Amino acid sequence: MLKRINVLIFFLSLILSAQPINWSDITQQYALPTGVKLFAGTRENPKLKVWYFDVDFNSPNVAIKPYLTPIGKEGLIPFIQRFSAIGGINGGFFDPAGNTSYSALVTPGVLHAKNIQSVVREGKTYLLTRSFFGFNDTREVTIDWIYHFGNRPVDIYRYNAPTQNAQGTPAPSPSPTTGKPYFELLAGIGGGPTLVKNSQVNITYTEEVFWGSGVGLANGDPRTAVGFTSGNHIIMLVADGRQPGISEGLSLTELAQVMVSLGCVEAMNLDGGGSSQLGVGNSLINKPEGGTYQRPIPTMLAIVKSDSIPLLPPVFYNKKIDTEESGCTVTGNWQNSNISGFWGSSPAIYSNSGDGSATVTYQLNLPKMGTYDIFAWWTAASNRASNTPFYVYHKNGADTLRLNQSINGTMWNKIGTFVFNGTEMDKIVVSNFAETGKVVIADGIRILSGDSTLTDIKPDLFQSRSFRLHQNYPNPFNPNSVIRYNLLAKSKVNLGVYDLLGREIAKLVNEEQEAGEYEEIFDGSKLSSGVYLCRIIAGDFVNTIKMMLVK
Repeated sequence: MLKRINVLIFFLSLILSAQPINWSDITQQYALPTGVKLFAGTRENPKLKVWYFDVDFNSPNVAIKPYLTPIGKEGLIPFIQRFSAIGGINGGFFDPAGNTSYSALVTPGVLHAKNIQSVVREGKTYLLTRSFFGFNDTREVTIDWIYHFGNRPVDIYRYNAPTQNAQGTPAPSPSPTTGKPYFELLAGIGGGPTLVKNSQVNITYTEEVFWGSGVGLANGDPRTAVGFTSGNHIIMLVADGRQPGISEGLSLTELAQVMVSLGCVEAMNLDGGGSSQLGVGNSLINKPEGGTYQRPIPTMLAIVKSDSIPLLPPVFYNKKIDTEESGCTVTGNWQNSNISGFWGSSPAIYSNSGDGSATVTYQLNLPKMGTYDIFAWWTAASNRASNTPFYVYHKNGADTLRLNQSINGTMWNKIGTFVFNGTEMDKIVVSNFAETGKVVIADGIRILSGDSTLTDIKPDLFQSRSFRLHQNYPNPFNPNSVIRYNLLAKSKVNLGVYDLLGREIAKLVNEEQEAGEYEEIFDGSKLSSGVYLCRIIAGDFVNTIKMMLVK
């Protein structure tokens, strides 16, 4: 009984402390394409004005792309117009006295700028892994702590946690052995600190050594942030500040909470203060520090037409198979390659060319009959065969593809589109039956499909192996929103929606359920606009999220 009382006290304290931002959809006021929405928010106490783009990164109409201006620095609106972008926000940090970006910027195949890799505080040098918002060609987005071990995109390593700096105690230098090469990176932009991880506030301010930098943690300031939702929507937010009685700004903690409330599973801070700018076309939407002056900036994150960056069409099935996985069978004489740039956690393997008796078989284990694109990854070198055979077994028989592995290494190479049965007959075999005196490589295989009827088994980077209530999506919503939750074990589940007075609006689940992942659709068509709370009780697990209905 005491546990239930404590749960009720926690729930009521959450309700009483809620000071929501009032959001309005202002998309129709601007020439924005399908897939892009713009929201304006206000708050009375303390005063706040804030805006955000919601970009559907699944949409074939639009994309996002970071840019470095060729003239050193310029205001956001001329920046947007220079590249014929739809809209955008300011990017990362920079040297105000010069044109040097202190935050990374990557476009396909080009590293334009690096995250600053060390800072000096109180006479001590701190080596840094700082935040980076990046995505690959299949529109998978992550925010990672990164470090540069060279001057190319392939020299970027990402880490599951930042370098553990503490004030007065620098951490050891980042090591490649504790990170992972960011080989699939297509484009991205740096900043920091990280604000949100796994849908929870997680501000790595100290670890990224922002203390003593002018980027405050607790003070209200103009702020810029970027994040993404579990539904792959990109949230690009700017808050005005330093305007007494109009907009006081946000602390980093408040900024993180706002990004969580908008459904972000991961988010990071970008440059703030007078640099915080959000624009559409030739219109500056916010008022940086109360005026229309646009501080010149070297980088921006822009919303662009989809043909501005080489993204693949929306993918509904995405599976990768490495040579060490159970779905892969190795026969004959194969050895680990010492060439870097391999896919996954184990080195590529090689075999000297021969009679075809050395093979690697990838069992595809597809969910159903359908059309799939097949890609292969290898490490290239001059001793690689130019005619390595890939045998593809599919619905209409088998095809033999001869691939040149001396070039195009450390990337996904499309080898064809095939109709597969969805049975154990679907497989790809790599053989050593190739040109004499060369070696053949077996590494990763990627299978993609744009068929929306297929089950997407793309790895969920944010799914915890635990009890969890995810942020609803979309959020804000009108009138329906999906509520997703995970159960680690069989539990009696009570899932409900409440108003801010604690009154139950809807009982979504009240039953015992097995361990697994579940989704419920909440219909708000009969409710008025406002903030609602969704609470789950599953055994001893209790959690609550805020949901925003905007009509």
